[in-house]
Amino acid sequence: MSSNDPHHENQDEYLQADDAEEVYDRDEDQDMDVDGEYDDQNMTIEDEITFQNDSAAHFDSHTDSVFCVAQHPVHNHIVITGSGDDSAYIFDSTPAPRPVLPSSFETTPQPREREALTPLAKLDGHTDTVNAVTFTEPTGEYAITAGLDGKLRAYRDTTPQKTGLAWEFFGEAQEVEEINWMAVCPYQKGSEEKKNVIAIGANDGSAWVFRIDHTDAANPISIIQTFFSHTESCTAGAWTPDGNLLATVSEDGSFFVYDVFGAAAAAGIEYSPGTNAVLGLNAEDQRFAVIGGLYTIAISPSGGIAAVGGAEGNIRVVGLPRITASGPSAKGKGAAPKSAGATAAGTIMASLQTQTDNVESLSFSQAPFTLLAASSVDGSIVMYDAAHRFAVRRHIQEAHDGAPVVKVEFLPSNRQAGAPVSGPLASASAAQNNRSWMLTSIGLDGVVRRWDARGGTTAAAQGLMQEWKGHMGLTENEDGEQSGGIMGFVQNFDGKRIVTAGDDGISLVFEE
Repeated sequence: MSSNDPHHENQDEYLQADDAEEVYDRDEDQDMDVDGEYDDQNMTIEDEITFQNDSAAHFDSHTDSVFCVAQHPVHNHIVITGSGDDSAYIFDSTPAPRPVLPSSFETTPQPREREALTPLAKLDGHTDTVNAVTFTEPTGEYAITAGLDGKLRAYRDTTPQKTGLAWEFFGEAQEVEEINWMAVCPYQKGSEEKKNVIAIGANDGSAWVFRIDHTDAANPISIIQTFFSHTESCTAGAWTPDGNLLATVSEDGSFFVYDVFGAAAAAGIEYSPGTNAVLGLNAEDQRFAVIGGLYTIAISPSGGIAAVGGAEGNIRVVGLPRITASGPSAKGKGAAPKSAGATAAGTIMASLQTQTDNVESLSFSQAPFTLLAASSVDGSIVMYDAAHRFAVRRHIQEAHDGAPVVKVEFLPSNRQAGAPVSGPLASASAAQNNRSWMLTSIGLDGVVRRWDARGGTTAAAQGLMQEWKGHMGLTENEDGEQSGGIMGFVQNFDGKRIVTAGDDGISLVFEE
């Protein structure tokens, strides 16, 4: 953040822009659906399929809703999906070459239907929904699946050159009743203790950190740390970019930050009283209280700020401890900053409530555009400007035509782990593509949208750049049960490919 603001970090740089809020209603001139607006009562499967399919490829081996998707950290065209059919699949998302159109329909009178992508591996063994999947860092040596059966299952890449084309099961662990989320620990060169490490959060409020190592035949999935600070379900978690700290939130409205590898303790940062966390906040502090719980978390690229979101559109922005070679930038909870411009750990930097329903996801943009985007069940996207005390920069009220916005994500940077990225679409680095202003969103309307966060330059000054359709939108059956929409997505580091997880049981590949 700006260096002359004592409430923010020196390392963050932000847009120099007006504080004025831009509010957009996406009803104008947008032919987004058959009737011009989102209608979950009248939309049918036939309407969605015949309307538009912009995908370049599709994967349809799952027999139930696809709830999660993850991308290989090196071979980013390799993805893994998890489903309500209790299985996961690994497949290559590269679309087949486009066929040459015939010069005459006399030679090719009937075009053939596009074939689905074929799986590289089916990962089974779960007895309930697979709701979290990941590849470990730095090289994607292991693929991990987690389920509502409480199981972690580990698979290793058996190809000699580690190309991600063949996988073999080697270990399973079950320490909890249900796993809610899984997050891979970021790896940086030289930090061998963070290699092939993952964290999970469980429905009993606990958080666990595991190391994966197939060469340890007796204990291939070993426990590094366990944390039991939350009193209700642990709903989300995120690592700081250096992999030193793990932050988690819960339905009980609490927020904890854990010193997983002891780096904070070695730097002199004290733990919060009565816990093994370097930072802890809950509803007892009325400034932090969110009635209804917290459900999502994001950490800034500098690692100095955490944003947590929850019920009724509430967001809290909190300063995190800084770990430096010479010592902590903030020692203990709420201590004064060590230098001007640093934020004390535990300081509540902003209390936000622009949206009216639960915050579904949060995302910080990469430098130099350090914005915070939030998506909500109320169908809106809000962008906050951290350079001006998190003032609302833009409020897109009908971002997905009234449907809940499931996830937003700014274009990610290239590998912080330092591992080279390979694959057909991996040549551009963050410095080369320089599109950290690009925000991608998905909704229960079954649409993927791409936004320009720099300003309202396109689509009636809303910032809408592009959209892709192909998934079934939200529908309701005779029993009143709703289904449809997109549950998750991953995007390549250059932003040119997006792979989705659809509630219709299909993963679609979209390309610019």
